[in-house]
Amino acid sequence: MLGLPPVPDWVNSRFNIPPGTGIPVILSAASGEPEWGRADWNFRPRWAQPDAPKPINARAETVATSKYFREAFAHRRCLVPADGWYEWQASDGRKQPWYIAPGDDESAGVLFLAGIWEPSAEDAICCAIVTEPARPPLDRIHHRQPLALEEDCLRGWLDPALTDRTAIRSVVRRFATERLRCHPVSTEVNRTENDHEGLLSPVAPLQAEGE
Repeated sequence: MLGLPPVPDWVNSRFNIPPGTGIPVILSAASGEPEWGRADWNFRPRWAQPDAPKPINARAETVATSKYFREAFAHRRCLVPADGWYEWQASDGRKQPWYIAPGDDESAGVLFLAGIWEPSAEDAICCAIVTEPARPPLDRIHHRQPLALEEDCLRGWLDPALTDRTAIRSVVRRFATERLRCHPVSTEVNRTENDHEGLLSPVAPLQAEGE
């Protein structure tokens, strides 16, 4: 395991986190040891124009080669700890939100999502979560998913000595999707002002029009 210092006081339980929000991340300190940080969940390189995009995700297929992401991928990787995430399933013109999280038999109950970060204004940093094509059974919900990592490769992902694409990818071990559980949740989650534990509760899926 990472051997992290205590969770900072500013890390609170949240159940609906919109893009642009400050989120907890784990990155490598100057000593090489992991440390907590706070990053704005959007990404814009320092050299980009003020009106440049601020994506929240970076595709695993191109993160190492994209001009927008490649420097951060090589030198500034991070982890985004999460109890789970929401995904939206399109059906008959409607979108059903689902909650995806570690199964009840997973002792830790925390996922570590692969991310990259970039210094931004003043002392702040920004980040994006690395995504990949969804694997079964999640592909029936959405075609993409965050890259969740196994615990035994977390230090390797953070290791600043690894800068080559092949070396970085050689240490990555994906968290098995079979160890995740998923269920439909209320469309309340579509409104960012809603932020309570009830958003995680299972609901009956939306019915198609006319049913």
